[in-house]
Amino acid sequence: MIMEIGIIGLGKMGGPIASRLLDAGYRTHVFDARREAVAAIVRKGGLPTLSPADLASKVETVLVSLPTPEIATEVALGPNGVVEGHKVKTYIDLSTTGPRAAAEIALAMAQKGIATIDAPVSGGVSGAEKGTLAIMVAGPKNLCDQLRPIFGVIGKYFYIGNEPGMGQLMKLANNMLSATAMAASAEVMVMGVKAGLDPRIMIDVINAGTGANTAIRDKFPKAILNRTFDYGFSTGLMYKDIMLCLDEAERLRTPMRVCNTVRQLWSEARGHFGPESDFTTVVQLVEQSAGAEVRPPLA
Repeated sequence: MIMEIGIIGLGKMGGPIASRLLDAGYRTHVFDARREAVAAIVRKGGLPTLSPADLASKVETVLVSLPTPEIATEVALGPNGVVEGHKVKTYIDLSTTGPRAAAEIALAMAQKGIATIDAPVSGGVSGAEKGTLAIMVAGPKNLCDQLRPIFGVIGKYFYIGNEPGMGQLMKLANNMLSATAMAASAEVMVMGVKAGLDPRIMIDVINAGTGANTAIRDKFPKAILNRTFDYGFSTGLMYKDIMLCLDEAERLRTPMRVCNTVRQLWSEARGHFGPESDFTTVVQLVEQSAGAEVRPPLA
């Protein structure tokens, strides 16, 4: 059983994942460009490293959790990247990078004798903290099955297929639906409130009916009704995932009429509030146009 592991990227998702691995008894080597992120995990027992190559020279199994395809590719294949490590045998990418970046990284890793597992996750920060993420795993079946104890610490294992990028395609489909639910829910909730409906009752009815979705179930009660807008995922990253999905659909010559309209709303939100804004602020874009806010009525 693998009991020594490395993880690169200690952000909102990678940090909790590293903590869970430590709690599960894994000797966990870590790297992040931000010293404060490394320090937080070192205080919990993590072992700091100097670079992705240094980390990959200390362990056979490396996980990465990174925000964009460009950063993931640089960490994997760039100067001092994972590919330059002399001990690593398995590279597991938990990021959302899209199928083409996944295939490029897998090919370069294979030339160095490193197996690549495509394993993007869904479930948000709370899922990372609780170990309830959905993990969309693609790669050689035998190897993926051998790694199930690691995935079991993180969440629920779904084997998608053996080709690099198949997990990424599954993740993009999931996030496109999530983005669509958030955009459509923002519009109907603002419409209802402007007409005089209590948003709390709207949420209860929709969750009990056929319109139920994760935006109404989770995002509105936890980050919109209370006006905190702090669910933990950025508008910029959501827009990135939407564009990766639409790029892949174009490559596959698959029509995405509804999803292209959804992209327009998220593009406006990104431009208006900035890429670092919490993705729940998309509702504010609709509120500003309608002149109504989704908040409980005054007693």
